[in-house]
Amino acid sequence: MSYARKLFDEMHKPRAYLWNTLIKGYVKYEIPCQAVGLYRDMHVLGVRPDPFTFPYVVKACGEFWDASVGAAVHVVVLKFGLEFIAMVRTELMIMYVKFGELECTEKLFFSMVDRDLVAWNALISAYAQNGYAVNALRLFHEMRVGGISPDGVTVVSALSACSQLGCLETAMELYEFGKREGSVKGNVMVDNARLDVYVKCGCMDMASELFNRMPYRNVISWSTMIGGYAMNGESGRALKLFSRMQYEGVQPNSVTFLAVLCACSHAGLVREGWNYFNYMTYSDNCYLKPRKEHYACMVDLLGRSGHLEEAYNFIRSMPIEPDAGVWATLLGACAIYHNIDLGQHAADMLFELSPDIASYHVLLSNMYAAAGRWRCVAKVRHKMRKKGVRKVAAYSSIEFNGQIHILYAGDRWHPQTARIYKNLKELIEKIKTWGYSPKADSVLHDVDMEEREETLSTHSEKLAIVFGLINIEGQMPIRVMKNLRTCDDCHTFAKMVSKMTMREIILRDKSRFHHFKHGFCSCNDFW
Repeated sequence: MSYARKLFDEMHKPRAYLWNTLIKGYVKYEIPCQAVGLYRDMHVLGVRPDPFTFPYVVKACGEFWDASVGAAVHVVVLKFGLEFIAMVRTELMIMYVKFGELECTEKLFFSMVDRDLVAWNALISAYAQNGYAVNALRLFHEMRVGGISPDGVTVVSALSACSQLGCLETAMELYEFGKREGSVKGNVMVDNARLDVYVKCGCMDMASELFNRMPYRNVISWSTMIGGYAMNGESGRALKLFSRMQYEGVQPNSVTFLAVLCACSHAGLVREGWNYFNYMTYSDNCYLKPRKEHYACMVDLLGRSGHLEEAYNFIRSMPIEPDAGVWATLLGACAIYHNIDLGQHAADMLFELSPDIASYHVLLSNMYAAAGRWRCVAKVRHKMRKKGVRKVAAYSSIEFNGQIHILYAGDRWHPQTARIYKNLKELIEKIKTWGYSPKADSVLHDVDMEEREETLSTHSEKLAIVFGLINIEGQMPIRVMKNLRTCDDCHTFAKMVSKMTMREIILRDKSRFHHFKHGFCSCNDFW
């Protein structure tokens, strides 16, 4: 490229074609800053760009990670009336996906007359990356109906959406469709996406089988499996796999170490966690230096294990400024161990950094409620109302016959409501004879005992479990996804139900998986 540039600079008034060729070369060899700089020179010298200039310039802007430059180029595209050229528009979509500008991506896509595969992929990927998993799957279906054949990129994005929703049936059907279309054969990206689905649906046996027969495994494959074992309560297997990874000469990255630290955190392995963290800290590899996520994981490890003061001192000694995630982790640990003073300090730091995040206010309120300090709870909730901060509604989802059923706490809108509540009441009465006693202290409201038990009985995960028992026949596991942390009472309820019905219940909450089998949980009541 340096020799090509030298030749170019010696030319007298090179045509747009030659400018395009050099810009294309910089993009091809991943030197986006030079591509953008050359386009700027072209603009300054008054050389008129043509329709072939902008696809490469826009692509360079996406790689350059400068949204303002990308937006400025888009303005020039509009000025020259080139926005409706398919290649230009598609590259603009891909650029906005990288910047997280979902609204711009949607506008460009839905105003296109002829949408090619790349355009469909861009929006499906945008939905999947920004948490709109349902939209991603809906668009994938529209694409199939429209007769557009998917490629590996499409399948990866759709599988990513399935993993977010915990849709195992949909993911398997989708993969089989891709296989029939011939778009997934020998594709490590697709295999990694399948691994992620199995892991996030709690199917570690299926994940392990796929991992062991993959013809090629990269660092993403290893990291996904290690993280999967950690989330599913198999920390020992996670650390053994990490040792095997090192033995086979695969270089771990920062994501791998985050998975390893999570494995230590979920099992309370404080000494091992320190060893791995120190290895990162003193590593010569600059890419392995701890980031804010690793610091937050160490705080979680120490806090979850009851070492609250050590966790606080660790935060104070951090070489980088602790973010809201770090302080929220400490606050959560303080709530578990009822350390009000330290929890209040963590909350104060949180509200300075992120005053409008509802979950942080709820964490503080729950800590006070667990300690019976109802006046403090009332103050926090008053402050939330004053600021217009609303608590995220708790819900659980369960897949049945290729459809996602979402149930909220106290839900009365589901078509099977009457049957769910009837079966739930009978189930609670039965497990009470087996020793179940509702944990009233899990209700973080100042109400009488009867009302607390009523509130507990309608938690969303209980409704979803009962829905599964009613509809999922045979011995298939009941898979429930919860958007928040499950409470102690629902955890006990699921254990008792798994023992009485002899059904495996797999519950994925905000932080990890719980595999309930024969009255026991994979987390060993440590979560």
